[in-house]
Amino acid sequence: MADLNSSEYEGEESAPESAFRGPLAPVLALFLTFVVVGGTADLIMDRPATLWSWHVAFEAVMVLVSLTFAIVLFTGWRRSAGALRQTHATLAATDHALATREAERDRWRRTAEEALAGFARAIDKQFDAWQLTRAEREVALLILKGEGHKQAAAKLGRSERTVRQHAVEVYRKAGLQGRAELAAFFLNDLILPGGGSPERDAAESKSGVWQ
Repeated sequence: MADLNSSEYEGEESAPESAFRGPLAPVLALFLTFVVVGGTADLIMDRPATLWSWHVAFEAVMVLVSLTFAIVLFTGWRRSAGALRQTHATLAATDHALATREAERDRWRRTAEEALAGFARAIDKQFDAWQLTRAEREVALLILKGEGHKQAAAKLGRSERTVRQHAVEVYRKAGLQGRAELAAFFLNDLILPGGGSPERDAAESKSGVWQ
């Protein structure tokens, strides 16, 4: 509703200003200037005997009104042209900023994808060294992602008991004591944003958060 009202207000506000945009305003100002010059020349050439006559008054009013409107139109046109140039400059700066942000985002995405691909290859290589089966790999990856046994069983379509057995076998082959040491094995040297740490994950594991 607020957006609708604001758009209506902007439309009402821009309607009178539209008269100052485009070539119409300077053309009208030029025409009115000719009217002023013509009226003034007519008064001079008529050489009225007295200035206090209806003809002189009419000509004078026409000249003053035309001159006033010519000044208003020309001033409004200049102001609108300046505002339009400023708007174009603002839009150009905004487009440049958006393009810069998109380029930064794309660079970060490529860097992150390359880093994650390298990390995934390193994990897979270590799983090969531990001689994990395909089922054990799947469970180990879900554990590394922070999934509990119940959540891993639901995602893999297996029973929770089977998942626990696979996890125990992973820990045995790796020579680790549990999920905390498994996470620390791969993540201990990583800088985790937001203050995360394997030690905190271990504490959550012991308290049953991931069960």
